[in-house]
Amino acid sequence: MVRKPGGSDVGVAVDWYGQLTKAGYEAEPELVQMLEVSQHLHRPLLLEGPAGVGKTALAAALATVLHRPMIRLQCYEGLEASQALYDWNYHRQMAALTRHSDEDVFTRPYLLSRPLLQALECPQGAVLLLDEVDRADESFEALLLEFLSDFHVTIPELGTLSAKVDPVVLLTSNRTRPLSDALRRRCLYHFFDWPSKERECAIVQLHFPELSDVMCGQFVSAVQFLRSLNLVKIPGMAETLDWVAAFLCGDQEWTVAWIAGTLGCVLKDPLDLAKVRPRLEELWTAT
Repeated sequence: MVRKPGGSDVGVAVDWYGQLTKAGYEAEPELVQMLEVSQHLHRPLLLEGPAGVGKTALAAALATVLHRPMIRLQCYEGLEASQALYDWNYHRQMAALTRHSDEDVFTRPYLLSRPLLQALECPQGAVLLLDEVDRADESFEALLLEFLSDFHVTIPELGTLSAKVDPVVLLTSNRTRPLSDALRRRCLYHFFDWPSKERECAIVQLHFPELSDVMCGQFVSAVQFLRSLNLVKIPGMAETLDWVAAFLCGDQEWTVAWIAGTLGCVLKDPLDLAKVRPRLEELWTAT
């Protein structure tokens, strides 16, 4: 067993690959190893890569494996501490001061917990997903530094609040802007690339075991052909799964006509549709 002061025990015999597969997530060996290391070291794990490769889905699968609640903070430009960390319940404070003018309204009962504080307060520990952290401002990164260093936050009116059970923290980034060196130093790291044909087939069959090997290969070959084009919005794994689900809705045949009618499952931009439609025969032949 490995213990961090103030943290929780972490078992060393977890079958991460098998457990994630049971939770519906096909993980590559390097990712499994980094997950195991991050759990033993109680370190956040930064996941980078293009959109649609399974970064966000990993958090939900990990929460299932660890039997912990998942708390998600969707990052965006202008995100502040009052949305991410905590805020004061001003209405309740005003009501209390109306009743008793000498009431101390900067105490714990008047505090509203936001995702970061919720993760610290979770009694069994939480899986905290800081999604698309690259979309937030650099000032938000600075706010994260204290939290990610020792899993505690400082509230001026209350002092320092620490986690009784360290949260499992995943950060995702689509690399829309560079992240600071200070933030990267506090995290372990894994980069998601587009999956190989074999791995993408394994992911599809994990979700749709009724799909034949031949059809699975055709879908994956088609999507990987699309990814080879210079598209505005490259289709990710979610698009592959949507396309397969559409095919399995009824008695369908893998034809040029069916592909033409369902391109909206995998292409989400008018320029991409205009580029691919003249090449449908080539796409079908590639499968």
